[in-house]
Amino acid sequence: MNDNRHTDTRHEIYLQMPLYVIALFVLCDIWMLTVSVVAGIVGIIFTAVYSVVVIVLYISSRVSSEAAYANRAMENGRVQKDLIREFPIPYAILDKTGRLAWVNDEFAHITNTSKRKLMRLTAMQVFEGLPHEMIPGECDEPVHADIEYDGKEYRVEIKNIRVNPDGPVDSVQEQETSEHEEEMENLPVTEDQPQEKKTIKRKKHTGVTNFTAMYLFDMTERNKLAKENEEQKLVTGLIYIDNYDEIFDDLEEVRHSLLVALVDRKINKYMANVDAIVRSFEKDKYMFVMPKKYLPQLQENKFALLDEVKAINIGNDLPLTLSISLGTEYKSFIEDFEAARSAMELALGRGGDQVVLKSNDKITYYGGRSQGTEKSTRVKARVKTLAFKELLETKEKVIIMAHKNPDMDAFGSAIGVYRMVNSMNKEAHIVINEVSSAISPIYGNFTANSMYGDDMIINNEQAIEMINADTMLVVVDVNNPSLTECEELISYAKTVVVFDHHRQTKDVIANATLSYVEPFASSACEMIAEMLQYMDEKIKLRPSEADAMYAGILIDTDNFLTKTGVRTFEAAAYLRRSGADVMRVRKMFRSDIDSYRQKADGVRNAEMVLGMFAVSVFEPKEGPESPIVLTAKVANEMLNIAGVRASFVIAQLGDDVKISARSIDDVNVQIIMERMGGGGHANIAAAQFKNTTKEEVKEQLVNLLEEMYKEGDI
Repeated sequence: MNDNRHTDTRHEIYLQMPLYVIALFVLCDIWMLTVSVVAGIVGIIFTAVYSVVVIVLYISSRVSSEAAYANRAMENGRVQKDLIREFPIPYAILDKTGRLAWVNDEFAHITNTSKRKLMRLTAMQVFEGLPHEMIPGECDEPVHADIEYDGKEYRVEIKNIRVNPDGPVDSVQEQETSEHEEEMENLPVTEDQPQEKKTIKRKKHTGVTNFTAMYLFDMTERNKLAKENEEQKLVTGLIYIDNYDEIFDDLEEVRHSLLVALVDRKINKYMANVDAIVRSFEKDKYMFVMPKKYLPQLQENKFALLDEVKAINIGNDLPLTLSISLGTEYKSFIEDFEAARSAMELALGRGGDQVVLKSNDKITYYGGRSQGTEKSTRVKARVKTLAFKELLETKEKVIIMAHKNPDMDAFGSAIGVYRMVNSMNKEAHIVINEVSSAISPIYGNFTANSMYGDDMIINNEQAIEMINADTMLVVVDVNNPSLTECEELISYAKTVVVFDHHRQTKDVIANATLSYVEPFASSACEMIAEMLQYMDEKIKLRPSEADAMYAGILIDTDNFLTKTGVRTFEAAAYLRRSGADVMRVRKMFRSDIDSYRQKADGVRNAEMVLGMFAVSVFEPKEGPESPIVLTAKVANEMLNIAGVRASFVIAQLGDDVKISARSIDDVNVQIIMERMGGGGHANIAAAQFKNTTKEEVKEQLVNLLEEMYKEGDI
């Protein structure tokens, strides 16, 4: 508005400039009269004529220019209004309640509604996906949202606009809003919009006027192109045959080529359905790339290739299993491939027969229902033993650590590593902070024996003080850093070695110099017993050491009933030859009468779910036997019930709840417990919950079992 006043003033000055010249001519005439009367009279006549002409022209020009200027200003105003009304972007003005106060033609067009009818509605009524919270307050920043309307996708922007009718217009948007204000003022007051018009009229003379403007940007085509671009990105993957050597050793030689051809055909046919390129780079390894748009299709059928290959049978006694890994959503294709490689290591570390999808923010597992095939060859054990020996030769001291609340397998495997280290005349220490009832029957055989020294068992503080550049840290029976006895030691140690038999999760010890994770082994004690036989020195275990390792195998296999193979019995035979006494170990781990009664109560509380899963809920009491150990014994005992494929014991431990899961059939309890935030082994798994009740956990478990059974995951 001030700009218009400035323009009017300049125009008036231009018109008046010839009038100012008249005064100059008069002064010249007076001067000429003093010089020459004749010249002065001529100048006066000229000035008079000039003055008459200029005044007449000024009057006529002013009238005509004012009329032309007024017409031009009115035309510009109409053009601006028409431009805003016909603006190709849908645009509306809202009041504080979200009611539409004004809309342009495009807004009415996309909503296929008349302007008069729109004035009766709020923006939330027109666009159902638009929440009322999107209407910003007076000081709020612009709000954005994505909505769908009439088959199209829109990006909505809602923002406050402040207009000062008596001051300068600070932006084009404020100028447009001022025009909307004038247009609203000229609209007749109707029953549909009396409040809106009254509000604008009332605000017109109060200085700054606030409006809420709403813009809609059509993002349909842009989103379509972005989606197509995302779908055309490549996903890289690997396919490994888990038990290639075992299958071919068991199969007649004349059928080898037939089996290879069948496997190749299954893999290539399956991948052809998703437009993938597959190439074999080793006899039992494949690499493939595929467009990302087909990934949901593979996820939906849960990578049916696993079951298709498993169904191949040309006389082989063992089923053929695959491990598949995929990497996606990283910054580059090379990073995707590296993610696929690390995902394959994770798949193999979890026992194979599964798919691991590793994206930028999470890891997803599919399959993994089979128990896996035991490796008959000991080549890996021999190689790992030699590598461990080479590392030992470069160190002066070894600290051995297991998981928190160590069980018999953790303690027995730590004793086995202790003996290996001592056989090479190296100093060794075992980190144990609390002696649980699970190891107390045999723990005293070492602490009360002067041959082992007072510093054989140390706590966290002592271990942290001891560790230096010449110290090796050996982690046994666990590969998750958060579950170890002292997680800080892992970051302090320069050399870390891991020996474990549990299936790996996404949380692993990343900086391990040597990692020997064998999910097919029954226990960590079995693995260490094999390694002891490959040490060059003729190691002679003491009877107490053999008892500890034998007890570890016995407890983890539930008296050789769960996950036992040929190598398990061979390891037990080695320990038996080394002095392990079966009756002595059995007497150590007998239950007292109260614990036995509690175990019986836990079994009596069992309920059958889906006719194949035994679920028991009970609250163990403190006694000579640890409640955690008692819970595991109840789960093992329920597997003796006919028809039970898996057992789950839910125990209330104070404010926390623990689930102990066991299976005797082809049910993988690890994947069940992983969905509940736990983990473990294919046959032995657990989960723990903070600040909850056993009834709530039971409901969650039953719902999960029903869901997984319906989806075919178990």
